Amino acid sequence: MNRKERQEARADRYRELAEKANKQSNEASQLSRSMVEHIPLGQPILVGHHSERAHRSLLDRSWNTLGKSVKLSEKAEYFKQKAAAAENNDAIYLGDDDAVERLEAKLADLEKKQEMMKETNKIIRSKKLSEIEKHDRLIELGCSEDVVREVFTPNYMGKIGFPSYSITNNGANIRRVKGQLEKAKQMKVTEDKEYKIGNVRVVENYQENRLQLFFPGKPDENVRTQLKHNGFRWSRFNGCWQSYLKRWQIDRAKEIIGG
Repeated sequence: MNRKERQEARADRYRELAEKANKQSNEASQLSRSMVEHIPLGQPILVGHHSERAHRSLLDRSWNTLGKSVKLSEKAEYFKQKAAAAENNDAIYLGDDDAVERLEAKLADLEKKQEMMKETNKIIRSKKLSEIEKHDRLIELGCSEDVVREVFTPNYMGKIGFPSYSITNNGANIRRVKGQLEKAKQMKVTEDKEYKIGNVRVVENYQENRLQLFFPGKPDENVRTQLKHNGFRWSRFNGCWQSYLKRWQIDRAKEIIGG
């Protein structure tokens, strides 16, 4: 399953949960109304009347059920937002099938931005160029009119151009992406490892950057609790417990499953 397929599957799962919660919300709302539909609207509850206790009990149950409906509706909205976020997620993960290509493109954009910011500052701070010449040079560099206006507008310290922290931060991002790119390239050429610890099949999946544990059946509650506390999650798509592939995770997995 490639990145796009996993992304779509995750979004579909959230949509299913949203539909389920929405259906339960509607059912609870209908149940709430049915509890009190035989009580005439506007009719006061007669204190001391034999029906008082029954009416109050029905009203309380109806109100509680309505509250449950509201909570389920909020839950449905939460999963709708999760589905939208999953669909629109453009983050790059090392296990993505196109991670190398996307990281290379991201690095190229960052390096281009870095050169543009440096060259922009050099132009606007030049004492040999007129304001018009500076403007024309910036347009030739690829700056939009909005960017030109922005860099010529003094900041709170009276300075123009891109602030030094913008260039520093972008440089840090370049170094970070370079590191990710090298790791992604290394992962693509590293063969997966598969072995057994007891009756558990362990896969060091370098192509997807996952440590995967395939149990012969459902592990007991204590093991499941330890797995969750150590960053493992059940993957219904792969039929295994998995986490990001890291050396310390491999050691921890061996401890949990008794290796």
